[in-house]
Amino acid sequence: MDITAMKIGDRAEITGYAETEAGYRAKLLALGLTRGAMIELIGVAPMGDPLRLKVRGFELSLRSSEAKILKLEAVTK
Repeated sequence: MDITAMKIGDRAEITGYAETEAGYRAKLLALGLTRGAMIELIGVAPMGDPLRLKVRGFELSLRSSEAKILKLEAVTK
């Protein structure tokens, strides 16, 4: 599932990562975006970028191009 296909309120589980630089993947891991973590899309900026996510009880914003690195599996509500 692509994160840009999610709608506000949708939840997904991180199942892996697309090919990217090791340093950027380390940044995602440091932010708590680890395999098995649940994320929820809680907002999108007016022009569609950045995305506001809730993960592990806190909120963070990521550019959609950065968030596309996450491989996700949809979770039903």
